[in-house]
Amino acid sequence: MGIVAGLDSSSAFTRIVVCDSETGAVLRQGYAPHPQQPADTDPYETDPQSWLLSLGEAAGGGILEGVQAIGVSAQQRALLPLDAQGALVRPALVGNDKRAQVAAADLVERLGGRAAWAEAVGSVPQHTQPLAKLAWLARTEPDAARRVAVLMQPHDWLVWQLLGRPARRTTDRGGASGTGWWSAATGSYRPDLVELALGHRAVLPEVLGPADAAGTTPEGLLISAGTGETMAAALGLGVGPGDAVVSLGASGSVMAVHHEALAEPGGLITSLADASGMHLPVVNVSNAVRALRGTADMLGTDLEGLSELALKSTPGAHGLVLLPYLEGERTPYLPHTAGTLAGLRRDSMKPEHLARAAFEGMLCGLADALDVLRTRGVAIRRVFLLGAAAGLPAVQAAAPGLFGTQVVVPQPADYAALGAARQAAWALGVAQGALAPHTPPVWPAAAAQVLDPDEDLPAWQAVRQQYVATRESIHPGAFAVQQHPQ
Repeated sequence: MGIVAGLDSSSAFTRIVVCDSETGAVLRQGYAPHPQQPADTDPYETDPQSWLLSLGEAAGGGILEGVQAIGVSAQQRALLPLDAQGALVRPALVGNDKRAQVAAADLVERLGGRAAWAEAVGSVPQHTQPLAKLAWLARTEPDAARRVAVLMQPHDWLVWQLLGRPARRTTDRGGASGTGWWSAATGSYRPDLVELALGHRAVLPEVLGPADAAGTTPEGLLISAGTGETMAAALGLGVGPGDAVVSLGASGSVMAVHHEALAEPGGLITSLADASGMHLPVVNVSNAVRALRGTADMLGTDLEGLSELALKSTPGAHGLVLLPYLEGERTPYLPHTAGTLAGLRRDSMKPEHLARAAFEGMLCGLADALDVLRTRGVAIRRVFLLGAAAGLPAVQAAAPGLFGTQVVVPQPADYAALGAARQAAWALGVAQGALAPHTPPVWPAAAAQVLDPDEDLPAWQAVRQQYVATRESIHPGAFAVQQHPQ
């Protein structure tokens, strides 16, 4: 069919991959960091022109020569408030901006509680969401808020810029589902929730289908719908029904491809849409690698050293169980709790057993999140494990047994950019009549290490049972819906 490009504009840089649209083979790559902002700039505010500058630099040297279609992936958890003329009323609000925590809590109360939000849009407001950022803007900068006429996210805005700022503004299902004002279950906006946060309604982008094109540039370059980084990475990895993705950052997330939108009255599930036409329910945990780093600091080592120590112990950590709720916890919903180390005996008080308990506690916490999806009917036959910590030997030794399924550790690659390129190939193929609008192009699976549960599976199941028993003893009924504040 031709040559396509995927553009990923993250919080720090722009990456571009140029691919053969039929085989997915990477032909060329480009990279550029976003320009540094002045030292006195708030880290959670940015001028989006910096994204265009790094895009231009990444595309230099003829990277896009011969390209027929471009897909755009971009950072999520960001809000671009525009006036009626399309100009920003203030810098874009991005990232894990905790200034919006009070605004998020106020939104939860004003609609009638967590269950009301889960029913309305499949998620409960968090300070990272565009909706909460919008409510913060209305509370703290009312003059700017009154000028807001149009709301966009980074990938919407970049697509709009690439097309020359047309009157038509677009987004996709994936991006829209993370805003807090679009429901993946109904496929429709809730403009009343925008009004609840902002004080008045605003123009929202048209939501395109997965294989739709946002438009064509005057030069004839097709621009696909674009999507958020999470959805683009899932498309780039090639995950499908039966697959879950566990992401190991300081906090963690578990998401799975599913045929329908899911919600949970307590708000444990965030109901997102993916970039293929399916759904992407997500369960977040507050503590993942931060539990490993905290333990490593306590033992005077680093993550690699902690992994080596852990492997000197045995499954079960000689009776130690760590509930890794160091920053409170979202899954189960225990926002004000602390971590717990249980099972201390004289013979278990050794560095290697504490190290092993840290890895087992982190992975059992993520297994809890997987079980939230399983209990809602999500089939999970394999788990893709992402993040730098996924390569640690102690993680790889324990994850298949504690998750109870095959674990796939993909080789590092620009999966969000690859997903954006695959979306571009899909839109191009549909435009040319070569592909169906309901089936993305088949590209080779990501190169990966595959780990299967071994003969020690019964021992790992016992470790998991001990973790659950400890959790229930200290936090009885933590996963019961009635325990969540409504």
